[in-house]
Amino acid sequence: MPASGVVHIVDDDQAVRESLGDLLESLNYRVALYGSASDFLKVDLEETPACLVLDVRLPGTSGLELQEYLTRINVGIPVILMSAFGDIPMSVRGMKLGAVDFLTKPIRDQDLLDAVTAAIRKDTDRRDDIAHLAQLQEKFALLTARERQVMTLVSSGLMNKQVANELSISEATVKMHRGSVMRKLGAKTAATLVRMAEALQLQS
Repeated sequence: MPASGVVHIVDDDQAVRESLGDLLESLNYRVALYGSASDFLKVDLEETPACLVLDVRLPGTSGLELQEYLTRINVGIPVILMSAFGDIPMSVRGMKLGAVDFLTKPIRDQDLLDAVTAAIRKDTDRRDDIAHLAQLQEKFALLTARERQVMTLVSSGLMNKQVANELSISEATVKMHRGSVMRKLGAKTAATLVRMAEALQLQS
C-alpha cells in the first residue's frame, strides 16, 4: 500500500541525504533533498502532509536555527532532527521546539521509518484540525448575533432560564435560538456544542 506524504531531507552530506531518500522512496514516500537550510527555504511547500528530516549541523544556518525560524513564522511542518554528534542539550533544545524525534547517525532504517510515520501522521492530524476549524468558523459566521450570544452563554454552563435572564428574553426564545444554533452547526449534543465553542474560543 503506497505511503502518503512528502519527506523533505536537509543534510549537507550528499551521500547521507541520497541514502535516506532512496530508502523512503522505496516505500513510496515522495522525497525532496536539500544541501542547506537556505535551499529548503527557497521552496514553496505543497498543501499536503509532510515532514522535515533535518541535520542539526549544517553550513550557514544550522538545523536548530532553521527549526526555530520555522516555529517563529508558524510553519507547522513536523521536524525530525538528526546528528552524528548528538548531545543531550542539543536534543533537549530541539524537542522543546517540538521535534518529533532526534536520531543519531548512522540512523537505523527502522528508526527513520518509525519517526517519519509518526511525523506524517502528526501533520495529517494538524491539517485535519485546521480544515475542521475553518469549516466550523464558516458555519459560525452564519449565526445571527443573538444566536452567537446564546451559544456563548449556553456553552459557558448556563441553563436556558439563566440565559433568558442574562439576555432579558423568554426561556422559549432561548430554546428556539439554541435549537437553531445546534442545527446550523451540526451539533447533536450539548457537549458537542461546548467543544465547538472551545474550538472557536468563545468567552462569555
